[in-house]
Amino acid sequence: MADPLELDDFYDLRRIRGVAVSPTGERVAFVVAESDPDADETRTSIFVAPTDGSRKPHRLTRASDAGSAKWGPNGETLAFLASRKRDVALDVGRNDDEDDESSENDDGSQNDGSDDEPKSQVWLFDLSLGGDARQVTEFDEGVREFDFSPDGERMVVAARDPTEEQQEYLDSRRDGGPVEITRLQHKRDGMGFLDDIRSYLFVVDIESRESERLDDAYTRGAMSTGGLHPSWGAGDRIAFRSYRGENPDHTFEQDLYTVSTDGGDLRQLTDSDLGVSNLCWDSTGERVAFDGANPTNTYHPTEVYVVDDVAGAEPRSVSASLDRTRSRGGAPAWVSNDQLLAPIGDDALTRLVRLSAEQDDPERVFENQGTDRTITQFAVGGDCAVVCLSHPSDGADLYTLDTANPDESDPVRLTRLNDDLLSDAALPTCERVHYENGDGTEVEGLAYLPEEFDPDAESYPVIAHIHGGPTAYDAPGFSFDYSYWTGKGYVVFNVNYRGSTSYGRAFSESIRGEWGPREADDIVSGVQELVERGWADADRLFISGFSQGGINTAYVVTRTDMFAAAAPEHGIYDFYSLFGTADLHQWYVHDIGLPWEKPEEYRAISSIDDVDRIDTPLLVTAGGEDWRCPPSQAEQLYVSVRHRGVDAKLVVYPDEHHNIGDPERATHRLHELTEWFETHDPAREDESTEPSSNTE
Repeated sequence: MADPLELDDFYDLRRIRGVAVSPTGERVAFVVAESDPDADETRTSIFVAPTDGSRKPHRLTRASDAGSAKWGPNGETLAFLASRKRDVALDVGRNDDEDDESSENDDGSQNDGSDDEPKSQVWLFDLSLGGDARQVTEFDEGVREFDFSPDGERMVVAARDPTEEQQEYLDSRRDGGPVEITRLQHKRDGMGFLDDIRSYLFVVDIESRESERLDDAYTRGAMSTGGLHPSWGAGDRIAFRSYRGENPDHTFEQDLYTVSTDGGDLRQLTDSDLGVSNLCWDSTGERVAFDGANPTNTYHPTEVYVVDDVAGAEPRSVSASLDRTRSRGGAPAWVSNDQLLAPIGDDALTRLVRLSAEQDDPERVFENQGTDRTITQFAVGGDCAVVCLSHPSDGADLYTLDTANPDESDPVRLTRLNDDLLSDAALPTCERVHYENGDGTEVEGLAYLPEEFDPDAESYPVIAHIHGGPTAYDAPGFSFDYSYWTGKGYVVFNVNYRGSTSYGRAFSESIRGEWGPREADDIVSGVQELVERGWADADRLFISGFSQGGINTAYVVTRTDMFAAAAPEHGIYDFYSLFGTADLHQWYVHDIGLPWEKPEEYRAISSIDDVDRIDTPLLVTAGGEDWRCPPSQAEQLYVSVRHRGVDAKLVVYPDEHHNIGDPERATHRLHELTEWFETHDPAREDESTEPSSNTE
């Protein structure tokens, strides 16, 4: 019998974070995240491999974290973003410019007007020559995005460009000075309080490193922190996104613009009715494909659009008839002048579709994928597509597909990143569970089953783990957490409740403006289905979820006491008091309205108003600097149930945003959840596990 995973095995896990295929399709570069136990940090490195599987991947970067890899047009240069120390080649020898403002201070540090930490810059490998990467950019506030020119001699980069007055303000803030804000979008999770500084596009000569700002290409609006998404086309024009309408912080709209490389001839190609992203030129430089989201309705599927680079042109959706949303697994990619490939969310699976650039005539492809594994990364180069396929019992690895005939042959496996960790581990199988909820609507769940699962011999403890979003979906794939839990004998159950994407607009939109009751019905009905099948022990049911999953977890336990213990993580429990303290308040306005105009609606979706119904022991977690679901929400729920005498525990991770980033905290979280469930497992009452000490 295989050995179950242990908590410390997490430190040996390698995860793929990004993929880029060379223009010829011969090589793939990909980013791998690994744990550094001594520093308690996640490190990222770039690996390169041939796409025919003829050689194992080799680690290209070793000096520091690296990401956002992108190939140059010749397939021999590879650029990436990294916050490295300054390139030594820029400092050796004499400087002819005695008035250089970037000269060293007396202590040897660079006088660049910013703080001491290295900023993210563009670095470039010439793989034909070998050796280390060289630094291409040196912007005081760092570089956030970039793309190559068609000839590979220049780049377009996106960088913040403060005025002198704004720089003085930034310096003051970094020295502990006051935060001053006049804009409506006042904060963003992971960034904290925002400022008014714009990011601009700059054209950078790679050899000389000289740059020129494109004055009309800048960020604006509530979604400006998401970047400009620059893309340089073959016609020597640059596409980017921005918003130039009134009240930019009142909307999620982002329009598509193109501009000439000298900064002239600005064209607006969309009409402020979409939130555009993932811009991609065709090979002629005459058309742009992009993702278009409904800026006022997050439940509406994000679609792929194509538009001609002509002022006044009408963008056309080429995926609307699917009634399926674009997946976050990768951007749409041109595979010829009239066709694209794109990943979509389709019935609890991320899969590929082929799209016509001329009409809405999508075709599902790569049937060899099956329904037991999902795509988490996707990129195209030449005639080659590379996908990361994630499987519950086989990890997540890269595979090559032929873009012309992805169904003609089996994909070529390129990596086995975690074979040493997983080859002898007890890993789950995943089974789809279809059932009817209380309204008679069919709902789908995913059950991760222990390796020796035998419902005829015994029933099992179940952890219902609820996804966030709500506009997201669970798909079968590898999860360290789920593998750890199934190794301990649990069945882990995901529910794609109403509100989830991948089942069409009507299914997702059914919860709009009224969160809680439908999701709770779907979750409870799903767990009851497992009990009726004999898979689940009705006395050993547990529930947890992160973000919207935490919101749903708290709401569920106000409606039922079927769960022996619950763990709402990083959630929201009082939407009325939340308003103005989190970063997505505009979403709530679109979905529900303003709280002083719709107080009853805000109260109805807040589990804190029904806290007198909660008798389930609660483990409540939060990030100390989570500006999506602020920690005060966790405090309110915890203090409220403790006043009622409910067994509860609060865990707050200082300095953490709306995630659990560091390896030690990731393993601590998993340990806390597991211990909470074990402590409150009726089957373990006679064991030595001590109950929490706060049940007075």
